[in-house]
Amino acid sequence: MSVEFIGYVSHQESSEIHLPKGPAVNPPYIAAVAQAHEYGGFDRVLIAHSSASPDGFQIASFVAQQTKRLGILLAHRPGFVAPTLAARQLATLDHFSAGRAAVHIISGGDDAEQQRDGDYLSHADRYRRTDEYLDVVKRSWTSDQPFDHEGAFYRVTGHKSQIRPLQRSHLPVYFGGSSEAAIEVAGKHADVYALWGESLAAVEETIAKVRKAAARYGREQHVRFSLSLRPIIASTEDAAWARAESILERAKDIVATSPNFTRRPKNPRNVGSQRLLAEADKGNVVDTRLWTGITALTRAAGNSTSLVGTPQQVADALLEYHKLGVSTFLIRGFDPLEDALAYGRDLLPVVRAAVARETASA
Repeated sequence: MSVEFIGYVSHQESSEIHLPKGPAVNPPYIAAVAQAHEYGGFDRVLIAHSSASPDGFQIASFVAQQTKRLGILLAHRPGFVAPTLAARQLATLDHFSAGRAAVHIISGGDDAEQQRDGDYLSHADRYRRTDEYLDVVKRSWTSDQPFDHEGAFYRVTGHKSQIRPLQRSHLPVYFGGSSEAAIEVAGKHADVYALWGESLAAVEETIAKVRKAAARYGREQHVRFSLSLRPIIASTEDAAWARAESILERAKDIVATSPNFTRRPKNPRNVGSQRLLAEADKGNVVDTRLWTGITALTRAAGNSTSLVGTPQQVADALLEYHKLGVSTFLIRGFDPLEDALAYGRDLLPVVRAAVARETASA
């Protein structure tokens, strides 16, 4: 099993230890971070989505222009544009990026976040809509004849697209969501199912659930798995843990003042955050070096658990997840630009060499 690394490109410089600065869309910064990931050997970069963020399609197109090899993983939330239009937009992006596009489907786990864009469907209905949405998107990508569709959420008559994805019959579909409803839809549609950084036992449990869901559609062998983490590396283990504590102290002021964190509910309703908080309740460190300090501080505001140690120690921890079936690691740092370069120099080559040795041995 090979290994893939995905980084993260934001529209401006910000993190748990950096208040947003510069313009809301900062092209020089976006270009620099994208190029740092390409230079560092990352396979893709994620372009995230929220109800307040700039348009991801345009950022993705800009990243494609600024790089030559780097893949793009565009987060996309079903329900706000027609699936036939989304299919054409994504296929067009694939052509302009020379076949480097993939889509990360996020149905939405936070009612308040959805309602900021006018979506008042229940959690269960959002995943029912996502299922139907992806049915239509994939059919638009592959149908040679005009087709009709009539479902609970969408009705289409005589649709036929002039644009298909460049790279194959459909773009790679990454899929996020930890609820039972999400896992069921992932089993049907996901090429890559994305987990947040939980303990080895929790990751193994979720992988088994997704494979069971995929088996109902004859897809058990077609789903790969991605894990999201925030590695903190240094030349010695003591230095890495000291850096983690420094990050936590700096983050306290940011979290106390930034609306990105002050608006978060004390008890988040989305299952993914609930699972991360359950890991944090086990202690500051889970397994050997899964650090939950930022998770507890931010009430699990997204990807927030870290592996802490030397590059070799963090690589060894990643390999334990790889043995469970994780083939993709979505990693980003608290100093986004500097950490991307450090990962590319010190971490990615170690993991790739170990995976290559395992593959040769097998």
